[in-house]
Amino acid sequence: MAVILDGKKLKEKILESLKIKIDGFTKKPSLTVILVGNDPASRIYVNNKKITAEKIGINSDIITYPSSVTEDELLEKIHELNKDDNVNAILVQLPLPEHISKEKVINMINPQKDVDGFTPYNFGKLFSGEKPFVYPCTPKGILLLLDEYNIELEGKHVVIVGRSNIVGKPLSQMMLNRNATVTICHSHTKNLAEITKTADILVSAVGENIIEGKMLKPGCVVVDVGIFKDAAGRTRGDVDFENVSKIASYISPVPGGVGPMTITSLMLNTVELFEKTL
Repeated sequence: MAVILDGKKLKEKILESLKIKIDGFTKKPSLTVILVGNDPASRIYVNNKKITAEKIGINSDIITYPSSVTEDELLEKIHELNKDDNVNAILVQLPLPEHISKEKVINMINPQKDVDGFTPYNFGKLFSGEKPFVYPCTPKGILLLLDEYNIELEGKHVVIVGRSNIVGKPLSQMMLNRNATVTICHSHTKNLAEITKTADILVSAVGENIIEGKMLKPGCVVVDVGIFKDAAGRTRGDVDFENVSKIASYISPVPGGVGPMTITSLMLNTVELFEKTL
């Protein structure tokens, strides 16, 4: 039976350490989140971020707009936050309404306050092999989780299923920077199972229950990033946990694996951006 990659446990450990560090600051780090519209999932995510931030001593502010807000209004607010020395980290909760360009909004954020690590500057730094101001939260959380369990990356074959800018692409580069050999698969990949069977470490981030036990080689490390509700309303991941956990050496559960590490990385990034201003 696979060892569980316990993101909840590691989250508490890191947040406790962060709180001690923040308690030693004369000024507190600050995180400002912009939420547009009334998407229930987004509202839950944003509130969880605020609760976690305030629990460890980060000043957290949520700016809400109706879905009818104009693109210019949103860009002007980000410009205002960029100039505010009391704001260390800016996050715009995605998705945005269709009439607002996600690219324009992300591009407007000052890279030194880009807590998600999504601006072209930080992305470009990452993919050129240099160090960005901060690394994207979910990939960073995945690496923290693997490191906690002493899972070696150097020389290992990592297969990533999913090529999003949020997980797949940045994680592939971060794995390469750790001397792993990386293969990215996606919706147009042929013979997916033949590729996943070669993985020493498999990361799936597509939001569909697609990874079965027969697709893995024994002893593979499995990181499940996907999360969604099935027809019965149950929270599921990309991986058939019951069967895969009998084959894998390590596996992250859903929920309780990568999810807690994403929000932990957000807190770490906020503090890192704050420390760069000292």
